[in-house]
Amino acid sequence: MSDIPAELKYTKEHEWLQLLDDGTARIGITDYAQQSLGDVTFVELPEPGTTYAKGDTFGVVESVKAASDLFMPIAGEIVAVNEELADAPESLNDNPYEDGWIVQVKIENEDDLKDLLDPAAYGEIVG
Repeated sequence: MSDIPAELKYTKEHEWLQLLDDGTARIGITDYAQQSLGDVTFVELPEPGTTYAKGDTFGVVESVKAASDLFMPIAGEIVAVNEELADAPESLNDNPYEDGWIVQVKIENEDDLKDLLDPAAYGEIVG
């Protein structure tokens, strides 16, 4: 059974989004995604300052099984990346919702948040 924290929002592509108090959002992959990928061996991170449209590919997660694109759940500018993933990509497997966050984004359009899934809707997708 996948862990689906109640305080997060989700995408059909298995990314999660956490709204932070400073008006930014932290983004990562879900427990379901990391289980499906298997042992993560590499994470390609974007450059801070880069702006993405909703749905753009912003990185790649590679594992022993596959490589999977990361899709931006909202439009925004990358304000921080989790540099720890360069040396410890397995953090995505160990704790995808805490140590395994991937990027922090300055939200460009709050309306994008309306398209995200709540935990119950995401739970239906992953069964």
